[in-house]
Amino acid sequence: MKARDVAVQGVLAGVALVAAFFVWQREPSRAQGEVTVEDAQVSALDRIRYDEESRFVELFRDPQDRDTVWVRLGNKPAKPGAEAGVASDAGSAALDAGALAHVTSDAGPQVGANSPTSAGNTGALAVATDAGVAPRANAVANASADAGTPASPAPVPPPRELRGNDVALKLFSRFAPLRAQRDLGVLDDKKLDEIGLAKTERGLTLTLDGTPKTFRLATPASGWGAPYLQRTTDGHVFLLGPGLLPDLEAAASRLVDRRLHTFDVDGFDHIVISTGTTSRAFVASGKSPGAVQLSPVDAPGTPDDFARNWHDRLWRLTPVELLGRGEAPPGPAPTPAFRVEYQRGGKPVGELSMAKTPDGSWYARTEFTAGWTRMGGGLELLAEDAAKLTAPR
Repeated sequence: MKARDVAVQGVLAGVALVAAFFVWQREPSRAQGEVTVEDAQVSALDRIRYDEESRFVELFRDPQDRDTVWVRLGNKPAKPGAEAGVASDAGSAALDAGALAHVTSDAGPQVGANSPTSAGNTGALAVATDAGVAPRANAVANASADAGTPASPAPVPPPRELRGNDVALKLFSRFAPLRAQRDLGVLDDKKLDEIGLAKTERGLTLTLDGTPKTFRLATPASGWGAPYLQRTTDGHVFLLGPGLLPDLEAAASRLVDRRLHTFDVDGFDHIVISTGTTSRAFVASGKSPGAVQLSPVDAPGTPDDFARNWHDRLWRLTPVELLGRGEAPPGPAPTPAFRVEYQRGGKPVGELSMAKTPDGSWYARTEFTAGWTRMGGGLELLAEDAAKLTAPR
């Protein structure tokens, strides 16, 4: 190839890069009638925070990888006034236990399976559904005896940071620039009360190049309704599109990446299974969605059906609960029962460690998970079979 041809190709490549940059920076096309609430480039958006009275959700970029989004889920401490209200109304709450049971059973999950609030709702349901005449009387007596001593608020667990999925990444880019369907202007107090903005605990904060931009979100009286937003800088009220907030409200179930690996069964050609100080390597071959075929490295032409079935059971496991980044299982540090290393072309591409805690729970950890993930029970047989696979021949 001549020097002139190389120069021409270099110029064309440079022009293509410049064009790609301007396309990336260009504002997305807006729907007819849309208005801009906060004008900003998506590259300037660092963090999104959604607040409710008792919990919050944050989406933020990874400092080392701007294309990765993390989801931070947290609860807020109960307000002192709310605690006092619970103590003073304990008698009437006990008498209305039947209604509480009905409401709790129909409510559905509010913050996702991983949230501590879910456990609290489960306990409330058990108490309510078992309440009879005698328990009601005891509840009233206990409430009267303890009315003068406000209950200490339960400690709030630390927030949980989890890896965001593709939905979270796409949602993140929709907040810059922030657009709405209509600008309703500045409304009077009566109108603000009608649409749920007079007294609201819901809020939205966008951090743009390190500067927070705050907004108030309406709390409809019926628990659902049009997503009204108020800009705190000038009081303007906007009507948001219907698809912007639901993912934040259900972040624990919609925005968290629950995968154990990012590669599929055709992404590795060897695995090494280890238990204790012994290990055994297998040649792997397969295509999704079928099971990967495993053969001992010393007999690559002899497929091992026992190893294939064992790995297929392991590969199809799904997490029950994802622990956050830096979060450890309760109790002593878990000791791995077995470990699997995945390789391709002689280089590691992933790994999985499976451990059992003293309370009998099983936890897994991989190269992709933020930390330990709680798995379902009954994995003792999987650990026993791993020991059989690695036993000296």
